[in-house]
Amino acid sequence: MPIAESLLAEFEAQAPLTRRFLERLPEDRLTWKPHPKSMTAGQLAYHLAQTPAGVVELVRNNPMQVSGPPTFPQPSSLDEVLAKHDEGVETMRRVLPTYDDAAMDEIWRLKFGDIEVMTVKRKGFLRDVAFNHWYQHRGQFSVYLRMLDVPVPATWGPSADEMPEFVKAAHAA
Repeated sequence: MPIAESLLAEFEAQAPLTRRFLERLPEDRLTWKPHPKSMTAGQLAYHLAQTPAGVVELVRNNPMQVSGPPTFPQPSSLDEVLAKHDEGVETMRRVLPTYDDAAMDEIWRLKFGDIEVMTVKRKGFLRDVAFNHWYQHRGQFSVYLRMLDVPVPATWGPSADEMPEFVKAAHAA
């Protein structure tokens, strides 16, 4: 199986789970943050919504030139977050399959001015940032939901609030 096809299959399984998390954020809590150094709930939700697609677009440029640290926009509504997520799903479906295995094995570089700050195979960067980084932020977001007293969705296993969909389906059968 081609690398991109494998990554896309994983993404297709995880994107609906991520959307379930995002849907739970109360509209009136977009500017809430658990600590002064933390992102707001809206900023974290928006970052979670756009990360995979942002990364798959980012690695198109080789080398990729950055001029400063990333920014985290404050969304004005939950609909804006959900629209960004849905747009990102379509971007992943369209762009990820364009990388054949040779492109995935290509050394990809990130530069800050004249300084090369990262040199890694494209597939490694996609795995680490489009996926692992995404999962880490989904876990962080689950803590935000818990602190807001919002039921946390199940993912691979149960949360304290619900069972995963596959378990519910098995019990319904």
